[in-house]
Amino acid sequence: MGCDAACITQGEVLVVRTLSDSEVHQKAQIPSLAQAAFLLDFDGTLVDIAPSPEAVVVPEGLADTLRHLRAACGDALAVISGRPIDQIDHFLGDIPFAVAGEHGIAVRHRPGGPIERAALPTVPFHWLEEARALVASWPGTRLEHKQAGFVLHYRAAPEAGNAIREAAESWMRDADGAFHLQAAKMAWEIRPTGIDKGYAVSLLMETVPFAGRKPVFVGDDVTDEDGIKTAVRLGGIGLRIPADFPTPAAFRTWLASLVAGIGTEG
Repeated sequence: MGCDAACITQGEVLVVRTLSDSEVHQKAQIPSLAQAAFLLDFDGTLVDIAPSPEAVVVPEGLADTLRHLRAACGDALAVISGRPIDQIDHFLGDIPFAVAGEHGIAVRHRPGGPIERAALPTVPFHWLEEARALVASWPGTRLEHKQAGFVLHYRAAPEAGNAIREAAESWMRDADGAFHLQAAKMAWEIRPTGIDKGYAVSLLMETVPFAGRKPVFVGDDVTDEDGIKTAVRLGGIGLRIPADFPTPAAFRTWLASLVAGIGTEG
């Protein structure tokens, strides 16, 4: 598998070993595929971060890896993303059995099934007006609308980060607890309170084919921490990029080896 990550089967568990340049820095146990439910983030986990959401490239071989993973774990494969569900469909089609979009605001429990949406507060109109004005004043920033909130991206204009954060914090003082501010990678997101990736994990783990399995959540940034905490609370495990896998490519390599049944101790 190379030196980034290795797995070895020991009885009914697979031991994941992840390596830094000079040493093994963490060992974690995940359930066997027969017992596991995989709940995976998309951007920065399955695929590399791109300059813009539209520029993401699905690497060659990932689709086959995910299909094999889904078959091996009895369909218990979900993608849980901050993106809307239709964007995940665009990139992955019907490969995952279930998809949760916008951090759990929208959940589709099975391919072709209905999309369930959480009850949501209304974003104040003046916040959106001010957000549009802010983006117009900082070239390279971008406003992304969501079902019940929005994201201000500044990856192409890092100098705008403080101004965006200050504006977002001022809106939160006006939010009355209905919304909260979430830091993301080179972005600030306004999100409804109480709906996050942990909420999505809880919903999915109550339904077939996830129910009765041990959740394995993998993510790469602060928005994934709620999912990881919930997976652990439900008797599963959370893995992180870069703490457990240095890059999305290393995670993809490990995942491909996992479903291929390759186990190496080196």
